[in-house]
Amino acid sequence: MPILRSAALFAVAALFEIGGAWLVWQGVREHRGWLWTAGGVLSLAAYGFVATFQPDAHFGRVLAAYGGIFVAGSLLWGAVADGYRPDRWDITGALVCVAGMALIMWAPRNGR
Repeated sequence: MPILRSAALFAVAALFEIGGAWLVWQGVREHRGWLWTAGGVLSLAAYGFVATFQPDAHFGRVLAAYGGIFVAGSLLWGAVADGYRPDRWDITGALVCVAGMALIMWAPRNGR
């Protein structure tokens, strides 16, 4: 169950961080206005709290592992929200990152 909880928290974190960054991008770069930007800032702040709920107590490990989720999630977000089509190297790189995340977070360690 801890792996499922951890995976769900990574998904929520990605939604808040990538979604927040996208909203800021839309507000500033695409000139959609300050409400979009403010929504992005709030979403990014929420992301900062989500990581604290990870079962692993090591900040560096959690954030390093989340990097793999961020890479894959960003490509997925771009495909869904902006019509970006990742090529085989994007997908391969994302899979490598997700595999790295799984090793960092869930590899068996002494004492657990």
